[in-house]
Amino acid sequence: MATYFPEVSRIAYEGRKSDNLLAFKYYNPQEIVLGKPMAEHLRFAVSYWHTFTLPGSDPFGLANMIRPWDGYTGMDLAKKRVEAAFEFFEKLGVEYFCFHDRDIAPEGDTLRESNRNLDEIVGMIKEYMKSTGVKLLWNTQNMFSNPRFAHGAATSPDADVFAYAAAQVKKSLEIARELGAENYVFWGGREGYETLLNTDMQLELDNQARLLQMAADYADEIGFRGQFLIEPKPKEPTKHQYDFDAQSTIAFLLKYGLADRFKLNIEANHATLAGHTFQHELRVSRLHGMLGSVDANQGDPLLGWDTDEFPTNLYDTTLAMYEILKNGGLQPGGLNFDAKVRRASMTPIDLFYAHIAGMDSFARGLKVAAKLLEDGVFENEIANRYESYTKGIGKDIVEGKATLKSLEDYVIDKRVVAERSGRQEVLLAKLNQYLLEVE
Repeated sequence: MATYFPEVSRIAYEGRKSDNLLAFKYYNPQEIVLGKPMAEHLRFAVSYWHTFTLPGSDPFGLANMIRPWDGYTGMDLAKKRVEAAFEFFEKLGVEYFCFHDRDIAPEGDTLRESNRNLDEIVGMIKEYMKSTGVKLLWNTQNMFSNPRFAHGAATSPDADVFAYAAAQVKKSLEIARELGAENYVFWGGREGYETLLNTDMQLELDNQARLLQMAADYADEIGFRGQFLIEPKPKEPTKHQYDFDAQSTIAFLLKYGLADRFKLNIEANHATLAGHTFQHELRVSRLHGMLGSVDANQGDPLLGWDTDEFPTNLYDTTLAMYEILKNGGLQPGGLNFDAKVRRASMTPIDLFYAHIAGMDSFARGLKVAAKLLEDGVFENEIANRYESYTKGIGKDIVEGKATLKSLEDYVIDKRVVAERSGRQEVLLAKLNQYLLEVE
């Protein structure tokens, strides 16, 4: 087999004082954190699409990425990418990867031809998974790139397009079962609208739910036991997508009776686009028992689109891991790097630099979050802030004993003022202290 990254050996942990760009400074997979090896907390996955298929083109420039598999086309290109991918996974030391169906094999003129292409590449991937031990965190289907999906897939006004989308999901679920995927993701793609002037929103939402129910039913039929996930995103490519954010997606699942089959895959950059913080989306999902997995990236708050940068913001990774630890982890979900190198970072070795930076950032965030939880920094502050609900009238409110009349009687002659500080600045300073001092 060809070597695609000859200048890179297996990436090792060398500690925070190392100046080796091809070494981990914080990610030590065997280090025990809160009773578990770091690798069990941080179930890292590499995204096939950004890492092995991204050409580097944008609305203002042509493809510019330099890749060892350049020059191949069709199925030959697909096979070279599989070889390169598993070399990359092994050298980086990740246990998982993720893909869309059209990432791994070229689309044919018919669905039958596309499925034949998939069968050949899936067979090849299966052999590599067996020989390397690398596992599939999740797979999904691309129902947004082909022009047939211009008006959506499950939400298309054309029933033939719905049928095609359903058949594509069927095949992808069969692949998930064959490769032992631990999860299966639905991302809405173009499941939304550009204008309500030509949109039957009720029918589109009903049809989206119908496809998800069909998928759950077929998974049962074929014996696929992986966790189903939906990934919220507010916009882009459509102006408004139906899975706008965690709260709207949870409401959708509850309305259509799907909440017992699906959890959420939360992406940091999508939270930014929705006007939320990453921590907010994780917290909402966790409180509803719906936090299933994470797409680990970051966006640029100055830009109104999905930049999919590798995560390096330690505040975000720390507060994300705080929520994940409070969730009891993500298993069978994980941390998928739905992130791409910048267009100017076009050389193959940049792929390693970017993933190392992301893995180190989450490893650092894990250790700081674990220490914050061990010391009860935020929990103690929150307990003190809401202390009034543990006694007296507050306890009556919480226990359902209070009524509008009893509360009026309680405050009718009472002078009520807000005198307790929220101490936000204290907590931010404390967070800084932990970020700087935790070993």
